[in-house]
Amino acid sequence: MAGVLNSRLIRIYLIPGAVFQSVMVGGGYGTGREIVEYFTSFGITGGLLAMSISFAILAVVLGLTFEIARLFNAYDYRSFFKRLLGRGWVAFEVLIILQFLLVLAVLASAAGNILRDEFGMPYGVGLVVMLAVVGLLTFFGRELIAKALTFWSLLLYATFIAFFVQVFSSDWNSIAHALRDGQIISGWQQSGFQYALYNLAVAPLLLFTAREFTSRRETFRSGAIAAAIAIVPALIFHLSFFAAYPAVLEQAIPVYWMMGSMGMTTLVIVYSVMLFGTFIETGAGMLQGINDRIDVWLVEKRGSGASRSAHATLAVCAIAVSALLSLVGITALIAKGYGTMAWGILVVYVIPLMTIGVSHIIRTKR
Repeated sequence: MAGVLNSRLIRIYLIPGAVFQSVMVGGGYGTGREIVEYFTSFGITGGLLAMSISFAILAVVLGLTFEIARLFNAYDYRSFFKRLLGRGWVAFEVLIILQFLLVLAVLASAAGNILRDEFGMPYGVGLVVMLAVVGLLTFFGRELIAKALTFWSLLLYATFIAFFVQVFSSDWNSIAHALRDGQIISGWQQSGFQYALYNLAVAPLLLFTAREFTSRRETFRSGAIAAAIAIVPALIFHLSFFAAYPAVLEQAIPVYWMMGSMGMTTLVIVYSVMLFGTFIETGAGMLQGINDRIDVWLVEKRGSGASRSAHATLAVCAIAVSALLSLVGITALIAKGYGTMAWGILVVYVIPLMTIGVSHIIRTKR
């Protein structure tokens, strides 16, 4: 597996998308609650339309982000936003720290619930395990994180497909009926827009995966592939949820609830392990982006980056703070926190990228 992951084509066209999907999955659709909130609640066709908007925005913004990083060798978010916003770059830093703590709080809440409900473990055990593994991954750095996230992304896809196949084989009629009905509930346009925006917040943290690009064609192709890799599991969940619609709309962790209610005993255990792993990789991926930013700043100031132990300490402290936020509850965090963060990402990242960033790309081409 390590030899395959070292192939240049894999590093260009698979690893950026796999890492983005792996980091996005914890806060973007790992529990299924996010899919219910932003897609399924707008009807089956309304959700599909919202999803198409999300895919288009993800593909364009990721492609532009990779290209700006390539042109200016800006492989950490501080360097990237200095190019994009000048002195205003600190606005993104404030926003991403809030987003980071919010996403980790969602992960901590879901991890505690799953270990308690499925394995009978105390709520705090999930947090301790997350602290240990995320700290270990950040200690060993970006190479291990990129490979671990890519490998876990492949395992996630296998789990999602197994869930999809079992749901479709057991209750295809309900899904087919929903497709024929083609329900569209108003508000899907804004919802698809918001879903893409809040998930894009992690993209500048993952610029360590963009170091291999050598041409504009590679950056934009990789952006489109990354968007597809990220959105397909959301599509799988959205369609599957109509086998238990509308009861699924009220569940805090819909995927987990559906597996249990449909008697998928083995898959419940596998999914619990896989989902817990996604929480770890989401935290590790975001922390690596923050560590890269800190290292670049330290190199400028003193000529060397932070130590491995300092990276691991940051991970432990961040998860501990997020554990306190997790007491708010996963449903409230997703419904209120994510929607608010989406508009901040639009103002600080997406609009400047589509204007100033595109201007940089055009001037460089000339």
